[in-house]
Amino acid sequence: MLSERQRMILNAIIDDYIRSPTVGSRSISKRGDVTFSPATIRNEMADLEELGLLEQPHTSAGRIPSIKGYRYYVDHLVTLDGIGDHDARKLRTFFAEKMNHWEDVIGHAATILSQMTNYTSIVLGPEMFSTTLKHFQLIPIGDASAVAIIVANTGHVEHRTISIPDGIAMEDINKVVNLLNEKLSGVPFYKVKSVLHSEIAKELSRYVEHCEEILALLEQTITEEQEPKVYLSGASNMLTQPEFKDVDKAKSILGMLEETQLLMQLFQPGPGGIQVKIGTENALEAINQCSLITATYSYEGQSLGTIGILGPTRMEYGKVISLLNYLSKDIASMMSRWYK
Repeated sequence: MLSERQRMILNAIIDDYIRSPTVGSRSISKRGDVTFSPATIRNEMADLEELGLLEQPHTSAGRIPSIKGYRYYVDHLVTLDGIGDHDARKLRTFFAEKMNHWEDVIGHAATILSQMTNYTSIVLGPEMFSTTLKHFQLIPIGDASAVAIIVANTGHVEHRTISIPDGIAMEDINKVVNLLNEKLSGVPFYKVKSVLHSEIAKELSRYVEHCEEILALLEQTITEEQEPKVYLSGASNMLTQPEFKDVDKAKSILGMLEETQLLMQLFQPGPGGIQVKIGTENALEAINQCSLITATYSYEGQSLGTIGILGPTRMEYGKVISLLNYLSKDIASMMSRWYK
């Protein structure tokens, strides 16, 4: 548990270090919100280092925030003042523009975020949001298995082998499939689950045995998660950060950003809202000196995609969190107007 003085000094250290990658007791003592002498600050910095909140990467270097220190700052100290007037005007202009395709919205959002933060933006597009089910078919390949063929309105076709539970007749499954094609054709994939349970379940239960088991099987088959499209902007911003002047380090990060499958490892399913992963909290070693802040955007309770900002651990956390919170809510509002 930190004392109020330690909290104030740690907050001042991180605030200053975010603005400039150098920090010292004398510069901290000159801040208007700090009333302690340089000697007192040095003593507290030594205690904060013992607590693991500061570290000294080299013998001749000064103390800087550690991963644990940044985590404490994000969880307990960071100030979220909302976004400034300049940023608000930019975002209002963005949402006032007429964009006819969802891809345009996501791509533009990625660009504006990287410009406003000078970091790298990563936006996962909601493929299931704009893609609808065109046709669904099951072809038996044995007594206990079948191939599911899922055709989307985009022309994309998925083939998946599924196991048929004991006691369920293929005849009953085919009855369900026929009804699904009648009811679900043209329905966006993200709505399939709700339509199955609201419009189809009651009707099926009257004349198909094992209705719930069949629906659960087909729901999982049809709505199995698709790989979302990834929109990236500002990758070269990493090269402007002093932390990444090392060529090998920069190449490792830029190489990771070019690999969709690697990027997806950064966006593992988790709780909604704003998530902050700092340094080694991230899944990939290539970005263990970076922070990733993400926000999910949703429609009708369905999480459809994620907006992320990748930058150094010396990141403007308050600004980025406020921007992502603002933008994710406005994207959700735009969805409600487009897809009622």
